[in-house]
Amino acid sequence: MKQHSFCPLKLCLLCVAVVLFFYVSKASAELKVVQIYKQDELISWINKNQHLARVVEDNCQLIQDIEARAKVVKNPAYQFLWGDMLAWGVCVDKNPTLGLYYIQESANQGLPAALEQLGRYYHQGTLVQIDIKRSLIYLREAAAMGNLNAQLRLVEMYCDDLGSPRDYEDAYHWLHNAVIADKFQHKRAKNLLANLAERMPEKVLKRAMRPLEY
Repeated sequence: MKQHSFCPLKLCLLCVAVVLFFYVSKASAELKVVQIYKQDELISWINKNQHLARVVEDNCQLIQDIEARAKVVKNPAYQFLWGDMLAWGVCVDKNPTLGLYYIQESANQGLPAALEQLGRYYHQGTLVQIDIKRSLIYLREAAAMGNLNAQLRLVEMYCDDLGSPRDYEDAYHWLHNAVIADKFQHKRAKNLLANLAERMPEKVLKRAMRPLEY
């Protein structure tokens, strides 16, 4: 009877295959299937500046879906997300020019966060040259839509003598009526409003303190 010789190499290869199968199976089980973000939850993350962290947390699995919704569907929230990813190189190759293009497209559709971000960038000189006039245009539009960060920055800029006194009333009106839960932000708004009030005639100030009209 023919006897089969023992082959250590074959046994070793078999062991390696079993170990690899085990780890691949475990990794596949641990890798959760990520569903495309709903519009409301994405906007919520954007407003809390959590959108990029969420994409990274999901292991960059939704890049193609995000890109498609930005390019093809032209959804403003996804345009902003895709633009921010490109601008800062999150899960994709960094391309600030293209990134700002998509953020601008989102702003053109009226997404408050995009308007606020462009206003902030032009105020600070982030990725672009400082342009106070353009900054005020973007911030004013975002502030009128209820974006708190835009309202705070707009009043701050007016307190720094940037912009026209003719716009003080609206800026004061929006921030005065803002609901602010964060104690630090609330105190900041209070101080900014007190500063701006000193620059406004009493009649204009009284008018600016009127309730919002819904």
